[in-house]
Amino acid sequence: MSSYSLQPVGLIRSTLKTREEAPRQGPEGAPDAWLQIEPQFADALLGIEVGHELIVITWMHEADRSVLKNHPRGDETRPITGVFYTRSPARPNPLGLHPVTVREIDGTRLKIGPIEVFDGTPVVDIKSASTRADA
Repeated sequence: MSSYSLQPVGLIRSTLKTREEAPRQGPEGAPDAWLQIEPQFADALLGIEVGHELIVITWMHEADRSVLKNHPRGDETRPITGVFYTRSPARPNPLGLHPVTVREIDGTRLKIGPIEVFDGTPVVDIKSASTRADA
């Protein structure tokens, strides 16, 4: 099997400073945060406007990559399932998918939210959540 490398396109700047502070999902009380895009990717922001819905794809850099099975949401009363059936950050390739809304744009910074990741989380890609962007 081949291996692949990813280059972060930006970082999340959040008031959440630790993994323990972060809610499990954005709608569960997560704050807005700033997504700081690396300067070489500034042109990739063309077309994004306040109010747009995006899918932010993060690399959950502190996740345990050795986990293959767990109790969903850490609830031991629920049966163990494979991590591919959960949204757990612990998984072989810890990619996070975060549906967010653009609240503000300041140069190469996007204020987005709600987003449940903590400060310093790498962003590996951003996609429009709207199929209209492909029309």
